[in-house]
Amino acid sequence: MLKRRFFLPSIAAAALLLAATTGGALSGGFGATAVAATNGTLAATAGCGKAPTLASGTRTIQSSGQSRTYNLRIPDGYDRNRQYRLIFGFHWLNGSANNVTSAGYYGLQPLSNNSAIFVAPQGLNAGWANTNGRDLTLFDDISRQIENDLCVDTTQRFALGWSYGGAMSYAVACARPTVIRAVTVISGANLSGCNGGTQPVAYFGIHGIYDSVLNISQGRQLRDTFVRNNGCTAQSPREPSRGSLTHITTAYSGCRAGYPVQWAAFDGDHTPSPVDGSGSPNDSRTWTSGEIWRFFSQFESTTPPTTPPPTDPPPTDPPTTPPPTGEPGACAATYRTLNTWPGGFQAEVTVANNSTAPLNGWTVGLTLASGQAISSLWSGTNTGTTGSVTVRNAAYNGTVGPNASTTFGFTATGNGATAPSNVTCTSP
Repeated sequence: MLKRRFFLPSIAAAALLLAATTGGALSGGFGATAVAATNGTLAATAGCGKAPTLASGTRTIQSSGQSRTYNLRIPDGYDRNRQYRLIFGFHWLNGSANNVTSAGYYGLQPLSNNSAIFVAPQGLNAGWANTNGRDLTLFDDISRQIENDLCVDTTQRFALGWSYGGAMSYAVACARPTVIRAVTVISGANLSGCNGGTQPVAYFGIHGIYDSVLNISQGRQLRDTFVRNNGCTAQSPREPSRGSLTHITTAYSGCRAGYPVQWAAFDGDHTPSPVDGSGSPNDSRTWTSGEIWRFFSQFESTTPPTTPPPTDPPPTDPPTTPPPTGEPGACAATYRTLNTWPGGFQAEVTVANNSTAPLNGWTVGLTLASGQAISSLWSGTNTGTTGSVTVRNAAYNGTVGPNASTTFGFTATGNGATAPSNVTCTSP
């Protein structure tokens, strides 16, 4: 499994340097001519309906007078008449496009169910100084090349990255607000510039409470830029205590419709893959991938795709979501499958309080089908990963008010077509 946290001293030094030397972003290029990402108009890109000439792999492109490269991942079974999401994954300092590709584009590619085109650009000097806006120009040039050849939904462009890659994602949000639909910044800071930075963009920030490389205060500053831009109600979100080995995700209230802001603070250091209940980061067990994918996938296209996703069941199939279970007037658990892909799936369980008194803790039991095994679970603590599994509330979501609900989610290996059996919910 790829490890992404071995270069902390070098990025700490780079952060101090870049704070003083960051280049400004250019305001022209692709960002000046692209269809607005959030104006409610879905525009087919020039590549729609064309036989593609691009293929998955490493591509070379001329940008700002230099030869640059990026990795491209085209969905399996690509349909030239279907409009796909376009997701940029920016690497960290001393990382590479190949690192991002090997890690499944921060874990999103296996969750995407072939609904997205993925791009991992390669930074100069293995970073994103964005001198004179050259890295924003690269973003523009890659976007233009892809959209001239492949079919992209112009309302579904996203960017994310960790550390220096998070800084570059923030720069894209600042300078290309009419192009990018949403960004996720993991343990980032303002290292790549913020040209503009006054327009709304849906924003998800993730940061460790004792980050020793880029202090969490730097991540809060980025977040607060879009709290203001998106018209959200200012607040100080709850953050976990040190030693709790948990994370707390807060969705801001009062934001403009279509421009949410979300903040996840976790009990950990400078890492893209924290794990609840453990002090050891792990790419396959982290909760971040599932929460980022859920944040991005909430934004629907303004028109349906011309070809339905391959996992949509025929109308005559029985529903895959079993009815809620549990004692009437107490807690009930409802399971649903969110995404499937060859060899794995993502699921969510809603815990509802149907009584008139608050729940003070809950436990969900379920039996996974043969061949299914949980690989990552968030917003709960599980006992067991196969067969009979129990999930208890996390420290922050055990209290559920009357007629309210909370959720936990997980990714698993195996065939997601079969829902778990014996889904129960109990509360002490």
